[in-house]
Amino acid sequence: QVQLVESGGGLVQAGGSLRLSCAASGRTFSSYVMGWFRQAPGKEREFVGAITWSGGGTQYADSVKGRFTISRDYAKNMVYLQMNSLKAEDTAVYYCAARQGRLTVVQRAYDYWGQGTQVTVSS
Repeated sequence: QVQLVESGGGLVQAGGSLRLSCAASGRTFSSYVMGWFRQAPGKEREFVGAITWSGGGTQYADSVKGRFTISRDYAKNMVYLQMNSLKAEDTAVYYCAARQGRLTVVQRAYDYWGQGTQVTVSS
């Protein structure tokens, strides 16, 4: 079992930055692909980005590419989502997720999920 807890959400003006954190506990963190997803009001949850278990590979949704960066700290069992140049359309609840195996954008492939953290971008 892996437990995930997100933090760092809040209210920010358009053009600003936030860094979300995901604390992982439980089984071997380093063997898991870590993903970030988000769900805006009235919309389905969507893929934001993910990082491989080795940290050597990342993938991002086109909507955030060049603005968001995922990183992981193995010593602290943490994953981060650095969000820059935020837009109103980035407003959503952001979820951290984990899976073993290959990096994928498919959310049903992720076995473990956090409770989510709200990000609100004011225009």
